[in-house]
Amino acid sequence: MSLSGLDDTGKAQPPPALFPAPESDTPTSGRRRSGAPQNGPSQSGSAQHGSAPAQGDDAGRQLVFFGADAAEPTVADLAGLLAGPAEVVRMGGTARLSVQVDAAWRVHVLVAELASRGLAASWEPIEGERHGVRTSYTRVLKPLAAAWLHGTTKRPPAAFHLTGRRLRLWLAAAGTPEPPDCFLLRLGADDGQECWESIGGALAAAGLAGTLLGAADGGPAYRITSRRRLARLAELVGEPPRAAPPAAWPTRQ
Repeated sequence: MSLSGLDDTGKAQPPPALFPAPESDTPTSGRRRSGAPQNGPSQSGSAQHGSAPAQGDDAGRQLVFFGADAAEPTVADLAGLLAGPAEVVRMGGTARLSVQVDAAWRVHVLVAELASRGLAASWEPIEGERHGVRTSYTRVLKPLAAAWLHGTTKRPPAAFHLTGRRLRLWLAAAGTPEPPDCFLLRLGADDGQECWESIGGALAAAGLAGTLLGAADGGPAYRITSRRRLARLAELVGEPPRAAPPAAWPTRQ
């Protein structure tokens, strides 16, 4: 199936089914943009698919105004996806962002989040019950690509920091709970140690200092431990999207 949502016969295909179907978390205007639900996924169980319109823990505790509900969505928030496993590529004066996710609910959340920022998005199933989500090539993403790419290598810019909205996108794409008191934020497997360490510094500055896990330990990922840090994470990312399973999102305790 192509990323336009059409199969080989040219018939439109819906995104992965969810049970129950989520409502829209990020309502947009009446215009429809590619790949984004106009008024949220339908109640039949699958979404419509087509066109649709600071430093250390102490400093982190002072950043409540950086929570996900503190500002309007912007394209700059997509730096949170790049902190995780997302990739960005350039073509001429445009760029495209893509990410692979491991669950259908993540597809619904990310497509809606991208639509709320005016970005056309599409998806496709890939091996291992995974899904690929990506934007169209657009000039809007060129500054993000310029900030993060050194040649073809992804690396956070010097001033990179994590806000609630950036963390929310990272969590939606690649956050995994480890009961009872841990949460994994997965990284890009090909990004390299220098990239991972810079991102770890941004986590620490937000009050979320974590342990970097290598591939042998189930990574690459940062493990956030303790109820205090998980409560901090929940405070920053806000309420769970309606599509997310209850256990998949951190909660204030």
